[in-house]
Order: sequence, then structure tokens, then C-alpha cells
Amino acid sequence: MEKINYQKILDKKLEEIDRGDSLLLHSCCGPCSSYVLEYLSQYFKITVLFYNPNIYPSEEYYRRAEEEERLIGEMDTRYPVDLIVEPYHSDEFYKAVKGYEDLGEKSQRCYKCYELRLKKSFEVADKLGISYLTTTLSISPHKNANWINEIGKRLEKNYKTAFLCSDFKKKDGYKRSIKLSKKYGLYRQDYCGCVYSKNEAIERSRANEKA
Repeated sequence: MEKINYQKILDKKLEEIDRGDSLLLHSCCGPCSSYVLEYLSQYFKITVLFYNPNIYPSEEYYRRAEEEERLIGEMDTRYPVDLIVEPYHSDEFYKAVKGYEDLGEKSQRCYKCYELRLKKSFEVADKLGISYLTTTLSISPHKNANWINEIGKRLEKNYKTAFLCSDFKKKDGYKRSIKLSKKYGLYRQDYCGCVYSKNEAIERSRANEKA
């Protein structure tokens, strides 16, 4: 299977867009969105959507949402950035990953989770009449950029909003997000978000202690 360079695709697209056009940015957390906001706010008027029903527990959800809001308020961006925080409905996540709970990280469980969050993002973008959509998910070394972009392009066919392919870990995007997280004093979680990834992180920690 041919390896696709999604960063090159994004670079080309950014040359074609009208600066100041609207973009819905699905964000999983403040640290991951930091670099993406710094980068894309040069080109777009961004609305950040915080929709992550996978996050466990609810206190964690709202803590991450609050950090997202604080980051947006403190960042100096060329174009304004708005924020939408969806109410916490974890049942949507559990329904989406039913039958995949025990597969582990980077499995079909994660694929279903990406799909759930991107579908909701398209619905919100279409409702608001936003031109473009992308997600911060591809910045993480633990996330499958091929899956994320495949899902985005497939769902795009059902909506008016166009999906921007991305692989934000390229161009040292992930490293830059770490620097920005330190600059803004952002809370960085030690697990992806869901209860399964939290338990897996605990097991890895225990295994390292025994080693």
C-alpha cells in the first residue's frame, strides 16, 4: 500500500484557500491543539469543537475542556478563534465501541472512536455553514493518521463541509506542541482519554515498575 504524505496534501490545499475562510477544528485536548491552532490560525477563522465522549471520567472531560478554553484565550492568533464545548455524553462512546472494548489501543476500538468524533464534527460544521473541517488527532504519534484521513474523506461525501487531510506530527508538530504546552502551562494527561486507555496506561506503569 502506497504511503500517503498528508502534510504535502495540506500544504498544497493551504496555497489554494482564501485566507480568513472558516474552519471547524475538532480538538481532543489543549496540548494537541496548541500547535495546530498556531499553524492554522494563520489561514482560517477557527471554531474549535471539543467533542470527546470517550474521555473518562467526567471530571477529566471538563478539566480538558477548561484547559482548551484557557489556551484559546491566551494565544495570540491572526484570526479569531471560537470554542464550542459539547455536553458530556459518554454513552455515545460506549455504544460506538461495543464489542471492541478489549482490543487495546491502536485497534478497531480507536477507529470507531475516530469515526464517532469526526461524524459529530461534520454535523456541527454543516449546521454552522463552516467551509472546512479537520482534527487535532493526527498530531499524536499514537494515532493512526491514515485511518483519520480515510474516515474524514469518506464522511465528507455526505456533507457540504470539506475535510482537510492532515498529519500534524510532521514538521515537528508534536515537538512544537510540547513546547507550547510548557509555555502556557497546560495540563498534559498521561492517557488518551477512555477508561480502557487509562487502564492500559496503569498496566504499563506497573509492568515498568516490575522490570
